[in-house]
Amino acid sequence: MRNFSVTVLGSSSATPTANRNPSAQIVNINEHCYLIDCGEATQIQIRKYGVRLQKMDTIFISHLHGDHFYGLPGLLGTLHLLGRTNELTIYAPKGLKDIIDVIHKYSDTCLRYQLKIIEIDTTQNKVIYENKHLAVKTIPLNHRVACCGFLFTEMPHQRNLKKEKLAEYKIPVEYINAIKAGDDYTLPDGKVIPNTELILPAAEIRSYAYCSDTCYHEPIIEQIKNCNLLYHESTFANDKADRATETYHSTAAQAATIALKANVKKLMLGHFSARYNDVSVLLNEALPIFEHSHIAEEGITYDVI
Repeated sequence: MRNFSVTVLGSSSATPTANRNPSAQIVNINEHCYLIDCGEATQIQIRKYGVRLQKMDTIFISHLHGDHFYGLPGLLGTLHLLGRTNELTIYAPKGLKDIIDVIHKYSDTCLRYQLKIIEIDTTQNKVIYENKHLAVKTIPLNHRVACCGFLFTEMPHQRNLKKEKLAEYKIPVEYINAIKAGDDYTLPDGKVIPNTELILPAAEIRSYAYCSDTCYHEPIIEQIKNCNLLYHESTFANDKADRATETYHSTAAQAATIALKANVKKLMLGHFSARYNDVSVLLNEALPIFEHSHIAEEGITYDVI
């Protein structure tokens, strides 16, 4: 089974703390790395936790609040100084290109690699990126500015032939692709071997939903239903529910409620307010609602299973 994991680089909300950095994560699918959000110090976290920059060619920015992209100009410059020549693509809401262009204009920066910034419509639930390993779909969220999450879904796994059957029936190589595609195999004596006898079941298609800044927003439930791993912001505890509503953020209990209603397998809580030195208070409010709740710990890699 191909690797599918998420490494948390930053778990803090607007204000970083001595122990927590602003939002950033690395999604690794089959050793292809994708960066989601890029708060301050993301490139330091990337180095600290051993992420190989040369394996990253796509970045997804959820919205244009500083704690989700202020680390981007520095990262782009570092890639330039390290001699990157491969194209880098960024998917982001309208406005990011203007910001980066102004920074590069007044800092007299000319990147040695091609930078492509693709504007996304944060109000649409649609596929914005696709390759042979995965598809990425936007998840419209409800925040003070244009904002969306991202759903990473594996492409279907290729079914594999049972090696012992390959040997038992002396199946020629030229028939293997047809059998993998669903064909039966006919022996020289005319006996038909059913495809189900020859093929291993395909591995389950896994998915990861990243739900960045948002107030409690039930329309996302259908879009993230049954996903293997959900990251949902949980900026506040229940006693700050009014503040959460005022700032278009969520409480840990609300994040857990979304996870429960969406029937996800596992929930990661993140985007913690700097007021919480100990975020266990947030976890303790989520667990009674959704028992598979966890804290997004920086530097920890979570397998999507």
